[in-house]
Amino acid sequence: MADEYISVDPSPASLVESMRDIGYSMESAVADIVDNSIAAQSDLIQLGYSWNSGAPWFAIADNGCGMSAGELADAMRLGCKNPLTERAEGDLGRFGLGLKTASFSQCRLLTVISRKQNDICALEWDLDLIADNPGGGWRIRQVDLGDPARSKERSLVDQYLSEKQGTIILWRKLDRFDGSEKKLIHLIDTARAHLELTFHRFLAPGPGRRRISMTLNGDELKAFNPFFPDHPATQEGPLQTVRLQNRVIEVTPWVLPHHSKVTAEEYRRYAGDGGYLQNQGFYVYRARRLIIRGTWFRLKKKEELTKLVRVQVDIPNSLDHLWKINVNKSHASPPEVVREQLRTIIDTISDTGKRVYNRRGTKLRELAVPLWSRTAGSGGAILYSINRNHGLIESLNLRLPEIDKKHFSEILNAIESGFPTALFYSDMANRPENVGVPEVAPEHLRAMLELLLEGVSEPVAKYQVLERVRDTEPFASAGAATTALLSEYGFDKG
Repeated sequence: MADEYISVDPSPASLVESMRDIGYSMESAVADIVDNSIAAQSDLIQLGYSWNSGAPWFAIADNGCGMSAGELADAMRLGCKNPLTERAEGDLGRFGLGLKTASFSQCRLLTVISRKQNDICALEWDLDLIADNPGGGWRIRQVDLGDPARSKERSLVDQYLSEKQGTIILWRKLDRFDGSEKKLIHLIDTARAHLELTFHRFLAPGPGRRRISMTLNGDELKAFNPFFPDHPATQEGPLQTVRLQNRVIEVTPWVLPHHSKVTAEEYRRYAGDGGYLQNQGFYVYRARRLIIRGTWFRLKKKEELTKLVRVQVDIPNSLDHLWKINVNKSHASPPEVVREQLRTIIDTISDTGKRVYNRRGTKLRELAVPLWSRTAGSGGAILYSINRNHGLIESLNLRLPEIDKKHFSEILNAIESGFPTALFYSDMANRPENVGVPEVAPEHLRAMLELLLEGVSEPVAKYQVLERVRDTEPFASAGAATTALLSEYGFDKG
């Protein structure tokens, strides 16, 4: 007896609801729609939204090639393209699901309006219609734009599709947030920042590349390049290539500027959400579109000394299956042969990133006699102790009777043992630009200088003390106040 087959069709109501929870956030959903606009050869993508008195809507419109009625119907079909089919080099699509899954993750009513060669058509997925009619199958609604009830759609057509071609994606019944206008605005702001980063190589392309403009309620988005390439203190490493199945993966290492080389605003901006420590690592681009950022793929740990290191990795869309690109294009994992080559690149660039800090430390130690000494303890532990040979400490010790010298030493021990190591590390890791040194008032500098000179009776000895003041903390850091003070003693030159 020959095998027989029966048809087991999925339940539309159950499957659609399941598809709403495959991992999209508001910003990743919007980015997935923008992918389609770029693939349609758009050079202008306009995003718009309104709270609309508690019935909010969000729209993404482009001036791309548009779709005919047949093409739109195919685009609205789930899985309209096979992910195994080879795509054009710049195609940002993957599974043929993005339009639907991204939209369903955020709304229950998806309307798509498209114009091609002056012909306009519109179709609509209504998830409530499917839920209310579980036996009705995979039904989508044909939209009559001449219907008086479709005034919203017509107003968007007038606003965004004034040219001969283009497409509008309209989300309504937005049910994935707490329902407040404040929350919606927060989600939109987050999406904007995500788009400015994810598509920065389209918003500000290099020579010979097509530029794409994006606006949000008329306000233009600005590219945010996470590597800060325009700053003179940014270090760009040599381009390296990795070959896989006759395809080329390009790897470019970057080391961002030390916080002392940039403004406080620049430093905060390039730290990003989570700070430099969390945002170090690989930034993987698929067809110039950022898909994953701030990870070492478990090839190394994130360290304080490498927090300024970011590595740009460009992969072609023809290697999607090997990199395990997921549906919402927010995850990737390099194949083993690539991991080994990336590990070698990490070792090289990590040393460069660490030198940004190590060189600075050496320079500071050479400049001035410190009040605090840094020493390497047993087992490699780094210890900070008060410099007992500092002029102020020695001068005070000379004046104290023996019993008070002992008490003074114990006070110094207590200060050292109470050094706030954990707090200092946390502050330097998260907001180093905000970690400063209290400013010493001129009257305190004067008192300290008098303490240094007290008990020194010989003019030559006093001269030697004054000569060293500029190279002793806290005078070395006081700048103009120290210069003014020394001028009173005849040290007003050099």
